[in-house]
Amino acid sequence: MFTFPIMAVRRIMRAEKRMPPPMAASAIHTMACVLARRAARFLARRRPGVYILSNGKLADGQKPLVVYSAECHPTGNPDWWEYKRQHFGGDDGVEFIEANLLLPSFDRKPIATHLGIQLSENEISFSLITQ
Repeated sequence: MFTFPIMAVRRIMRAEKRMPPPMAASAIHTMACVLARRAARFLARRRPGVYILSNGKLADGQKPLVVYSAECHPTGNPDWWEYKRQHFGGDDGVEFIEANLLLPSFDRKPIATHLGIQLSENEISFSLITQ
């Protein structure tokens, strides 16, 4: 399981809503959970690790907000690659998550502090965690 602070995930959602037109109109309101040894092609610079970011179009010069999972932050966990390989496999990948699927859950359980994302070969499951 990969865990992300809910407050940081909400920050990404709020930033997407504040994108200037036409960027906001072109955003499809999904977030990408990037499971990468190296850069996903849509990022301006290479980022290893497992993280969530908006896939909305950024304004010129704007940098994407990125939230790393607690388990796979490359500067916070020296064993991140092994953890990622064990829980997702050795290849890079991107999974798209509809932000609108998460918000009602966040609102129903306001004491939750973290979003858990469990990946299997055929599905993605979410859980809310209180720490």
